[in-house]
Amino acid sequence: MALSVAIQMDSIKHIRIGGDSSFALLLEAQRRGHRIFHYTPDRLSMRDGKVYAAIEPLQVRDEEGNHAILGEAVRTDLSTMDVVLLRQDPPFDLSYITTTHLLERIHPETLVVNDPFHVRNAPEKLFVTAYPELMPETLITRDRSEIEAFRREYGDVVMKPLYGNGGAAVFKVSKEDPNFGSLFDLFSVTFREQWVVQKFLPNITKGDKRIILVDGEPMGAINRVPAAHDIRSNMVRGGAALPTDLSAREMEICEAIGPALKEMGQIFVGIDVIDGHLTEINVTSPTGIRAIKKLGGPDLAVSIWDSIESKIGTLG
Repeated sequence: MALSVAIQMDSIKHIRIGGDSSFALLLEAQRRGHRIFHYTPDRLSMRDGKVYAAIEPLQVRDEEGNHAILGEAVRTDLSTMDVVLLRQDPPFDLSYITTTHLLERIHPETLVVNDPFHVRNAPEKLFVTAYPELMPETLITRDRSEIEAFRREYGDVVMKPLYGNGGAAVFKVSKEDPNFGSLFDLFSVTFREQWVVQKFLPNITKGDKRIILVDGEPMGAINRVPAAHDIRSNMVRGGAALPTDLSAREMEICEAIGPALKEMGQIFVGIDVIDGHLTEINVTSPTGIRAIKKLGGPDLAVSIWDSIESKIGTLG
């Protein structure tokens, strides 16, 4: 059965397809014979309770720089789609939150992946705090006295924005770091919300595992190793992706969080684990499926579409 699938994403014209999970999902959807359409978040509108977007018919091919053919944009009631893929990149700001409110109007009659209600209520660095027993010691604050007490207790820490992404503005602060005051001032004027302070995990040098869960089940992983002289393992920051297997501790983490993810309708989730500690649960626009396949792992776009199609069959 051919489905009508719209993807809400940053402009497909500007992506680098080699590591783009949204593009992998589009390739698999097209391979299955689904009709795919593209629009950017700024095209979303709601009138009299109906949600519209100017969507473009899309053809994709796995050829860098020549990867997308877009047709003419047509204003369309998104409730006529079978599936909407919610795939624009963070930041998780009021613009992002607004799109979840609008898409919630059409879900689940039109299946939105991931469920927009729970995407909105599960920002990566806050949702994870529901599992303190799986995490490194973590403080969410913008209160200087709280941070200073945390540093006295744990020594070296990592500070990062609560709603950041891609490793941007992630800093290691040593116990006696003379730059702490300046960094605190910078964060204070840059971020209005609280930020994240975590105990530093020295074994980050051995890697930060990105584990993909599909409908609550761990399906594949890569180990992202930071570049020399950097604590950030994100591949956009120079991290190197290596093949890996899951340890008993990592399976324990997946088993602990998987049922909740499934119940929340979070079909495609990427979690980050450092030295056996869960640090993030990514539900907004997870990445990693192309890297897993390139390193000899499974094609998780297949698993994700199998899950989506089974849910559409249930809804039908």
